[in-house]
Amino acid sequence: MAEQNNDEARLALNLSKIKHKVLVLSGKGGVGKSTVAVNLAVALATAGKKVGLIDIDLHGPSVPKMLGIENMPLDGSQNSIKPFVVGDNLLVMSIGFLLKNQDDAVIWRGPLKMGVIKQFLSDVDWGELDYIVVDSPPGTGDEPLSIAQLIPDADGAVIVTTPQNVAIQDVRKCITFCSQVNLPVIGVVENMSGYVCPHCGEHDDFFGKGGGEEMAADMSVPFMGRVPFESGVVEAGDSGRPFVISNPESEAGKVFASMAASLLTLKGRKAPVITGTGNLKIAVPVDGGKVSEHFGHAEKFLAFEVDRTKNTVSGPEELQPPEHGVGVIPEWLAGEKVGVVLAGGIGQKAKDIFTEHGIEVVTGVAEKDPAEAVKSFLGGALASKGEACSGHDHGGGCGGPGGCGGNS
Repeated sequence: MAEQNNDEARLALNLSKIKHKVLVLSGKGGVGKSTVAVNLAVALATAGKKVGLIDIDLHGPSVPKMLGIENMPLDGSQNSIKPFVVGDNLLVMSIGFLLKNQDDAVIWRGPLKMGVIKQFLSDVDWGELDYIVVDSPPGTGDEPLSIAQLIPDADGAVIVTTPQNVAIQDVRKCITFCSQVNLPVIGVVENMSGYVCPHCGEHDDFFGKGGGEEMAADMSVPFMGRVPFESGVVEAGDSGRPFVISNPESEAGKVFASMAASLLTLKGRKAPVITGTGNLKIAVPVDGGKVSEHFGHAEKFLAFEVDRTKNTVSGPEELQPPEHGVGVIPEWLAGEKVGVVLAGGIGQKAKDIFTEHGIEVVTGVAEKDPAEAVKSFLGGALASKGEACSGHDHGGGCGGPGGCGGNS
């Protein structure tokens, strides 16, 4: 159980260092989803953002081919794997790097897929990223469900379709899937929207046109744009030079750049960014094995040590507090080099002292288990209510006699 908790804490810590998480999905295969994912990631990296690109299409990884990095070796240690670095700002991970032969078939069932995807997120040394773009296989099966569950604070999904009804029908299911797993839809991309003649530049809508935009309007989700079919897109994918770089002035290249620019305005969801290196100590007041509602009168504190370099969480170490007194416990925790305090309730005086010492305080913690509270904090699912207890005279504001404002 302890090992499982540490795995989940490491996952939460890794994700906390990534500001924006974007999933690229589609309900239908062959619509150009990987092409969209690769070009969006490269366009963001070209804009100066630090970007990670994960290829979780375990049965048909195509990202390494599209970037011209097939058969490249990965570095790593016993505890982590280094992603392959492309240029200055793009880091890439794909099952394709781990296959002995590119013709090898991956024949895995759901739990094993879930485990590999989790390792891509928790055991790969991504460092601090502005964006991570996830190229998911088509459909609403194991991989999309796993990634949606593993990244609960994802900014949302970019949904790729082509204009034809046969694709639209399946992509509508993908949008319903997003709703069911509480994943916002960033927007719909209509790929292969008309053919641009490489000789005369005229358009021919042999795949149809506008089906994706109509579907987006019908399902009340944003529409990001139409990417025309250009022969250069195919050549770029086969040659390992993303279209947004090889043909930036083409119509498709401009659309990719425009869609990437829209991602630059994402406001993100509530995950905190745990920056810096070295260790971070998180202290939790505890009564009877549960997070205490009374900070100043907790029977003990549990301290969890977060190694921000190795992405590990150790502990807890049990800390016995000194006798209660005004400001005593905050000063004592500052001396213990605590960086974050997670509490049910706490007095304003105590909060002020923590602030003076540069210690972050999260109040209103609802989790009962201290380790779960730490995981929730690292995963961005724990936000302070910003409230402090009024003092010793409150009758039940934070749970009873003595109250959580014991240090105020």
